Amino acid sequence: MSKIYDVIILGAGPAGLTAGLYAGRSRLSTLIIEKGQDGGQIALTDEVENYPGQLVEGETGHSLVARMSEQAKKFGAERCTDAIKSVELEGDVKKLIGAKGEYLARCVIIATGAFPKPIGCENEGRFTGMGISFCATCDGAFFKDLEVYVVGGGDSAVEEAIYLTRFARKVTIIHRRDQLRAVKAIQEKAFANPKIAFLWDSVVVRVDGKDLLSSMTLRNVKTGELTTIEANKADGLFGLFGFIGYTPNSRLFEGMLEMENGYIRTDGNMRTSIPGVFAAGDVRVKSLRQVVTAAADGAIAAMQAEKYISSNL
Repeated sequence: MSKIYDVIILGAGPAGLTAGLYAGRSRLSTLIIEKGQDGGQIALTDEVENYPGQLVEGETGHSLVARMSEQAKKFGAERCTDAIKSVELEGDVKKLIGAKGEYLARCVIIATGAFPKPIGCENEGRFTGMGISFCATCDGAFFKDLEVYVVGGGDSAVEEAIYLTRFARKVTIIHRRDQLRAVKAIQEKAFANPKIAFLWDSVVVRVDGKDLLSSMTLRNVKTGELTTIEANKADGLFGLFGFIGYTPNSRLFEGMLEMENGYIRTDGNMRTSIPGVFAAGDVRVKSLRQVVTAAADGAIAAMQAEKYISSNL
């Protein structure tokens, strides 16, 4: 018979790793299941500036997550790499069925995060990985001394545009509005950077090229005017990075848990609509999605899981 864990945590981002740390310290038998690399979105972030207690001289998402992983391990959280295909969440014992096996637990903490939304233009799939990217730290170096365009106007878009100036000779932010949505401190950095330009009131409607991305068509949302941008002939290509938000990684739980626009609804104690099932981090309905709030969610979820188990012994 499979081991029945006290808590199984789905996802090893900041929410999941913090939940593992707190559950382990509470002496709960804990398993963290992650299908990819630890850290989720933050692992792809080159510079972290707003996490309390971080290394002031410089902190990357990767270094921060690495320490979180070690902390969870120190307090006994077991680890497993698997992709969960289906779940049975009702009842006293929850079952998770993965590609490699089945896992049982009295409580489940869902910390599956979110993934980038597509730009939404024609031919996007054809050029993803061939000029279109959603990760500046992954692919920025490929565009050294080339022109790069960034779609979006929020914190992530502007921060990644600033990062891309390390490689590209010019970075242009394309935003569907006439002003940025990023916090003022980030905006100020972008406006002060001589390598950053802006295309306002615009959306990308089509991308083209032979093998690599070399052309795109923009539409002005106010006038409807179409503009085509071609790569510099000497370059032969340009980069296009999308940062227009995220889609919650919650499809596995559709029809089981209460949701709002795909995000899992919880109360202030991270409890979902099914007893013994909690959600933490970017996958749940919340007003602010940052590392610090994900970590707080994970801590709350783990402590509430401990209370749930104690009350059901």
